[in-house]
Amino acid sequence: MKLGIPHGEVEAFACPVTFTVDVIGGKWKSLILFHLIAQKRRFNELRRLMPEITQRMLTLQLRELETDRIIHREIYREVPPKVEYSLAPLGETLIPLISAMREWGATHEEVVLEYRRKASEPLPHNVD
Repeated sequence: MKLGIPHGEVEAFACPVTFTVDVIGGKWKSLILFHLIAQKRRFNELRRLMPEITQRMLTLQLRELETDRIIHREIYREVPPKVEYSLAPLGETLIPLISAMREWGATHEEVVLEYRRKASEPLPHNVD
């Protein structure tokens, strides 16, 4: 929950979990960070690794992560220009969290998907 702060000032958060979710939450940010743990990546590499993301959404997510200094954007002055993204020092502090999320997903994916499947099944009809 965000605290009431006048428009234009930095937002404050009432809960550290809410703040963390604001920084790395959503469908794409944690996945981008996961792909940057192993090595630097170029924009099109990230697009290939996440084929469902649009170019616009990837650009927006990268900009937000860069603004928060979670990732670093390196521009190489060559022709054609080359840009690489990597984890910034602050982003490296998220590696244990991202790794734990990956491990949790690998461990619990099947059972959660089964719960979802059961929840979406039609209820049995009573025959009187």
